[in-house]
Amino acid sequence: MFRHAFIGLAERRSCSAYRLLLTAYLLFALAGWTNAAVAQTTGYPSKPIRLVLPYPPGGGSDTIARPLAQRLSGELGQQVVVDNRGGAGGNIGMEYVARTAPDGYTIIMALTAQLAVNVSLYKKLPYDPVRDYAPITLLATGPYLLVVHPSLPATSVKALVALARARPGEITYASSGNGSGGHLAAELLKTMTGTKMLHIPYKGGGPALVDVLAGQVQVLFATYASSRGHIQAGRLRVLGVSTAKRPAAIPDMPTIAEAGVPGYDSGVWYGMLAPAGTPRDIIEKLNREIVRVLKQPDFHKLLVDQAIDPIGGTPEQLGDFIRSEIAKWAKVVKASGAKLD
Repeated sequence: MFRHAFIGLAERRSCSAYRLLLTAYLLFALAGWTNAAVAQTTGYPSKPIRLVLPYPPGGGSDTIARPLAQRLSGELGQQVVVDNRGGAGGNIGMEYVARTAPDGYTIIMALTAQLAVNVSLYKKLPYDPVRDYAPITLLATGPYLLVVHPSLPATSVKALVALARARPGEITYASSGNGSGGHLAAELLKTMTGTKMLHIPYKGGGPALVDVLAGQVQVLFATYASSRGHIQAGRLRVLGVSTAKRPAAIPDMPTIAEAGVPGYDSGVWYGMLAPAGTPRDIIEKLNREIVRVLKQPDFHKLLVDQAIDPIGGTPEQLGDFIRSEIAKWAKVVKASGAKLD
């Protein structure tokens, strides 16, 4: 009897000692992990950073992302590599980034479509534009140019509207994808003018522009950077600027509102984000260095010459802006009746 009691006591003491040793080991390991995380954060970046674009190469977003990545590489002391992941209106690239490790080594430059429009346009969106990302900064804003193939007998916005009314559903317009800024800009035009045009979505601005240049599609809301050379060469005819005000780079080009659709206003904006949970000091460092690049005179001029207005600002300002834009574009999507699976 006493022997059994003694053995039980010894076993209980052994278990207690084991628990103490296990607790001490876990605390030691946790301290090591914490120190490693702190060291990784303070030494950031210690390897190349991937900058994801949710569009294929050749679109207007490339004209901002690539020179930005080059200059940011110099500021951070590590290469910033652009990774184009287009498709599904930008959803593929957005979902990819949302699921990557929140360590600051994968960031994304997303547009109006991915951050403000798709949440209302798609029934099942594989990401949440507010919950799944940590805002870094609002990079810039800019207009679209309403351009047509020269074979289309429309030399003004009023003429295009009249033609679309006379031939409902026959005129085609391209976009960089369902839910893209160009898609919604055209839907807004259709809604405000009571016209019908056939939407032809592509997997990016580059492929869309190629088919409009070839005359396969007739109308496109294009960025100034991607369409400027083709306009100057006569391969595209520009009818108007989508924003309420004329950009400084193209002061002689009328707005769509001035050219026949009063109150029309639609543009594109670019935001930089990281996966949710990225350490705050990494977000602050990226914000600081990106804003520094935006203020560099040569980079600032590069954007302005493309009719793009550099912005910058805090992560909190971008977060608030995204939420306000989601509410704004929800009304446009509802009015247009556009919905995608």
